[in-house]
Amino acid sequence: MAKIRERKTRDVNQVKCIKDEANQLLVKSEEIKNRWKEYFNKLFNGGNESATIELDEPFDDNNRGFVRRIQEYEVKEALKRMKVGKAMGPDGIPIEVWRCLGDIAIVWLTKLFNTIFRANRMPDEWRRSTLVPIFKNKGDVQSCTNYRGIKLMSHTMKLWERVIEHRLRKMTSVTQNQFGFMPGRSTMEAIFLLRQLMERFREQKKDLHMVFIDLEKAYDKVPRSVMWWALEKHKVATKYINLIKDMYTNVVTRVRTSDGDTDDFPINIGLHQGSALSPYLFALVIDEVTRDIQGVLPWCMLFADDVVLIEESRSGVSQKLELWRQTLEAKGFRLSRSKTEYMKCDFSAMGYEDGDVSLDGQVVPKKDTFRYLGSMLQKEGDIDEDVSHRIKAGWLKWRQAAGVLCDHRVPRKLKGKFYRTAIRPAMLYGAECWPTKRRHVQQLSVAEMRMLRWICGHTRRDRVRNDDIRERVGVAPIEEKLMQHRLRWFGHIQ
Repeated sequence: MAKIRERKTRDVNQVKCIKDEANQLLVKSEEIKNRWKEYFNKLFNGGNESATIELDEPFDDNNRGFVRRIQEYEVKEALKRMKVGKAMGPDGIPIEVWRCLGDIAIVWLTKLFNTIFRANRMPDEWRRSTLVPIFKNKGDVQSCTNYRGIKLMSHTMKLWERVIEHRLRKMTSVTQNQFGFMPGRSTMEAIFLLRQLMERFREQKKDLHMVFIDLEKAYDKVPRSVMWWALEKHKVATKYINLIKDMYTNVVTRVRTSDGDTDDFPINIGLHQGSALSPYLFALVIDEVTRDIQGVLPWCMLFADDVVLIEESRSGVSQKLELWRQTLEAKGFRLSRSKTEYMKCDFSAMGYEDGDVSLDGQVVPKKDTFRYLGSMLQKEGDIDEDVSHRIKAGWLKWRQAAGVLCDHRVPRKLKGKFYRTAIRPAMLYGAECWPTKRRHVQQLSVAEMRMLRWICGHTRRDRVRNDDIRERVGVAPIEEKLMQHRLRWFGHIQ
């Protein structure tokens, strides 16, 4: 409700004009549509297929296990995992249709999926998609490069992908270094390991050197040949490889713009953004490409395409970075020279090894702070920046929901529930890993009380006690919630 009200106050969905490659403003409808088509066509059909991959071992499908037909319980479980309320693909059939049909849908879908399974060919309608540019909320709103293309695909195809993904997860595995898209692993585990390592080295007064790798358009630039190679290296049966290949054969898309849809154009490289199968496929590819150079936790951690390399010396991390560059670029990926960053934690305070880290002869930017998986890391190992960043994130959520929280017609208890659901989680993200001090808790408490007083329409001049404010909106002190987060995390890691 808050998002809808906030969206109505600004025209985010209708960017009326866009810039071309020469940074000239385009205002005519056909020019704008052609520019969007040109940008995404170049992005999805670039030159990343230059990497020639040869299998390191002969392929023998006899040892890959029995490939059984699709069962009804698999379709039922996949349907349960599908989210509702999502934008439909070109076929116009939402996932809610299959849920409403119940057991009839399960039987019919199982027959359909087994037909596809036997023929290694899905319906041609599923090969079409609509590409929606989503602004990244940073940079020039009129530049195509600041948009992420999300494909609106057939919901029935995504259900088919869920079935295949579930089988792939059963027959394959990735290293413990990968935290993205893995059950039981999340951003919090990676942040916790990194903060623990920083605390240990600060106690021992030893330096740490970190390089945060950024891959250029990683999802959109995955070479298809590398994808098939990685699946074979993971000993995936030929049947499933052929089924996945079929999902990427003769696919076309069109871009949805404020001036209408563009013409269809083919997609020859990369993974489908918005696909149910793509996240795990990407994890399998990156895992196989970097398996021999990852090392042990926590000296190398991956969250999808976010990679952090850690060493005790600058020369060590520089050598590791060069090894990763050579390995990834040999398989068609490319490291961003401008977004890959270096941070030195000078815990020894000795000032040794004060030099630069280079990437292919170019100096890597050196930072005092870095935002890793949404959490701010400081070279001193403190959390002051992260606490301030979380408070700002809370106020940003507040601004987005101001239309609801400042509306006198909305009951205070409902406002309090909204605060607990949408705003406080943003303020406490990563708090489980914080070595908090009294001043940090005080900062969070002050920010929370300002929000709650605003909800109630009071200021400090009204002389209303904090406890009374909390009772009116039904919100417990944030320090209690912080303690709950930390205790829950303690139980998780035990």
